[in-house]
Amino acid sequence: MLIHQDEVFTLARRLVGDTELAADVAQEAFIRAWRALPGFRGDSQFSTWLHRIVVNAAWSMRRAQQRHRAAPLGDINQEPVATDRNPVDLAAAASMRPRLLNALAQLSSPIRAVVVLKDVYDWPHRQIADHLGITTTAAKVRLHRGRRQLHDLLWDELGSAE
Repeated sequence: MLIHQDEVFTLARRLVGDTELAADVAQEAFIRAWRALPGFRGDSQFSTWLHRIVVNAAWSMRRAQQRHRAAPLGDINQEPVATDRNPVDLAAAASMRPRLLNALAQLSSPIRAVVVLKDVYDWPHRQIADHLGITTTAAKVRLHRGRRQLHDLLWDELGSAE
């Protein structure tokens, strides 16, 4: 499972938005996976099965965090990705990133999970639905709502900034 360590932590960080909480989520996910490993039937890829455990652990941690009124989520840190894009476009994207991450942190966990899995990991709707235990239609609806909420949050912020 150690070969999946970076992938699990990155997914956890994107789901919860806080590096320290993501470390806890990743640790909890690995504990859950270790305990459930004998029950892994191989019906899906191991990484898909593990991602499902990470999403569930993230939701559990978020619910516990909300019950205990923890501090607001911090920024999501992503590792740099090589690109052929224009440096001006990259600078514009970098300046928009904190606003996007703040807006993303304001989405509910179920909606954020769908948005992250689709728009960051580029998963198909069917895989997202299977992974989260929802219908494909529900995944599409959550994605639409999430994108709409992000648009509204970012539009309000940009409109008030000018």
